[in-house]
Amino acid sequence: MTDIKLSGKSNLLEHDPYDYELHDVESPELFREMFPYSEVPKIAFNYRRVPMNMPEKIFITDTTFRDGQQSRAPYTTEQMVEIYKLLHRLGGENGIIRQTEFFVYSEKDRKALEKCMELGFEFPEITTWIRASKQDFELVKNIGVKETGVLVSCSDYHIFNKMHLTRRQALDKYLGIVKDCIDAGLRPRCHLEDITRADFYGFVIPFCSALMELSRHTGVPVKIRACDTMGYGVPYPGASLPRSVPGIIYGIQHYSAVPSDMIEWHGHNDFYKGVTNASTAWLYGAGAVNCSLLGIGERTGNVPLEAMVFEYASLKGSFDGMDTTAITDIADYIVNKTGYDLPPMTPFCGRNFNLTRAGIHADGLLKDPEIYNIFDTEKILNRPPLVAVSNTSGLAGIACWINNYYRLPKDKAVEKSSPVVLKMKEWVNNEYIGGRQTVISDDELKALYEKLR
Repeated sequence: MTDIKLSGKSNLLEHDPYDYELHDVESPELFREMFPYSEVPKIAFNYRRVPMNMPEKIFITDTTFRDGQQSRAPYTTEQMVEIYKLLHRLGGENGIIRQTEFFVYSEKDRKALEKCMELGFEFPEITTWIRASKQDFELVKNIGVKETGVLVSCSDYHIFNKMHLTRRQALDKYLGIVKDCIDAGLRPRCHLEDITRADFYGFVIPFCSALMELSRHTGVPVKIRACDTMGYGVPYPGASLPRSVPGIIYGIQHYSAVPSDMIEWHGHNDFYKGVTNASTAWLYGAGAVNCSLLGIGERTGNVPLEAMVFEYASLKGSFDGMDTTAITDIADYIVNKTGYDLPPMTPFCGRNFNLTRAGIHADGLLKDPEIYNIFDTEKILNRPPLVAVSNTSGLAGIACWINNYYRLPKDKAVEKSSPVVLKMKEWVNNEYIGGRQTVISDDELKALYEKLR
């Protein structure tokens, strides 16, 4: 006997007989047809499409101090505090960057957490992360946070091959730690590790349903973080589970009754799909996407937080109070204060992001920056478009460099026919005739311009 109920999402009567129970298998389901290991993973399609259902409110959460520290030299306490301040500024008064998570295993991390809490910022809310163990739980239950993440690996790769448990044993263990969190007055955030290789209907949905039942019984919200740990997720409509990002988000919401504000996506970029998968998660019902600054994270990295700031504005039509100039300051701080080697072509942040070396592009920028600049980078990121001067820059490149470097207003801007530009171009030509291979530095150009103008 099944019920017909009026859906609050579609406002239609829905007849849904599906109530998935745990499938406690004797041997692991490794989906070898998709993940042969000796070959590139396969993307299969079953043509089952689910509706887009983007929540009214969507948010960004941050893992710079947790996942973001797993692939680089750890930040100092002082650096973490400064980066946290910049995150607060970037998120704006509406708290679009809603939370950030900290490790609590070292004295340094605990000290940074305490100093950040002392700042009294509402956003990003400070949370923690622990493994599903009693020992880890003891670290966070009295530290003063209101929410903690709990690692609850959900694929058989982890349950059978790493933890040597059955699905039933894993589920019971996870529920026990979640109950401990709730009993201690903490909101649990369950990190479903490796969800894109998990038995979705045999473990993920029954587990999420059990978590929602626990939430209803206790009155404490339980958040689900869907973790694409290996970057296997794909955004394509009609792709098969467990790799389908639309299918994962829809299934968690539809079959386990997890509200959108309790669904979070955490992706990796192993197959260059990090940003697209995160946006897809928003579009299909996830309330939040989890990111790290500059995309720094395990292996190929996490979803870059700054990328999702621009995805947010593209989807919502507004930055909703976010201070995007903080992105430039964050990148400068991490590069200059922590020694991070930021790839120069990194969108929005790298030194070559809005720089052109081609003379024909420089000529276009000189006539109208909109021709070759993706948006008003000076207004939005406090980064005017730049030109690197070399043997291919031409007169237009030199004129463009002068105008941008000195930020000359239109009525004072130099033309490519200006005498100073002609003289500088002659000097540049002589440099390369003499065998020079490198671009002309800003310091050289500045000294030359001051001498010749």
